[in-house]
Amino acid sequence: MKKTTCVNPWLLVGRVLFTAALLGTMVFIFSNSMAVADVSNQASGTAQQLLYTLFEKAGLSELKPVFTMHVIRKLAHFAEYTLLGFWWMLCLRVYTRHFIRHISWPVLACLFTALVDETLQLYSAGRNGSITDLWLDFGGALAGLVCGLLLLCLCRMIYILFKYRNKE
Repeated sequence: MKKTTCVNPWLLVGRVLFTAALLGTMVFIFSNSMAVADVSNQASGTAQQLLYTLFEKAGLSELKPVFTMHVIRKLAHFAEYTLLGFWWMLCLRVYTRHFIRHISWPVLACLFTALVDETLQLYSAGRNGSITDLWLDFGGALAGLVCGLLLLCLCRMIYILFKYRNKE
């Protein structure tokens, strides 16, 4: 007789949402890599102007010289890969209970994504790939994996506290 297992519907929802978010982030990363230099510079310039506006509204205008176009582009690399690492960790958790045992899979996937990202830039007009950007991307991915791991640990602690709050 065949044993059937029922999958928790919340687990299925998590799998769909986290996988969609992961794939969407990867599409976003690769679409930015394939943009020609003029389009990429325009996007960075728009982000810089938005950041400068926020600084002015917050009364932090003295921070403007620190956030050059170069710094903003590097922060963008780090941020998008932090998000990628975060989604990888959450995806790993909804697909396996032993996510620490399998942590090498998202680490390698993030590194591979960064390699492909920098390689794509070699074929975009006016762009170039950079080994420093590769390390920055990978560092952002690792930061995202750690953030996801901390979130999972926090959720687990809260679950345990609520589960055993009335038991002594």
